[in-house]
Amino acid sequence: MTIQPAKLSDPAVRAFVHAVNSHDREGFMSLLAPGATMSDDGSDRDLADWIDREIFSSHGHLDVDRESDGGRTLRARYRNDTWGEMQTRWSFTVDDGGRITRFETGQA
Repeated sequence: MTIQPAKLSDPAVRAFVHAVNSHDREGFMSLLAPGATMSDDGSDRDLADWIDREIFSSHGHLDVDRESDGGRTLRARYRNDTWGEMQTRWSFTVDDGGRITRFETGQA
């Protein structure tokens, strides 16, 4: 059963999912702390390159199935025009100001 993005527990993660699903690159970037990092399947990636390729140019979309860790860990079906749909996990590190300093994703 999908969790509606508005019902996600953590405000930063909720805004992240909303920005991905509404293809709001500017809003997405505003959620990230300066120097934010990310990894995909255990390997650190260039953040700007990855989000352009995997989210914005390929119409990425998250359907969240489960959340844990106070809303900072998600299990979701992720789809984009490049890879189709797959089961994924997402985990987020959020600073005291509510901005995302790191996110990690990969196949679940």
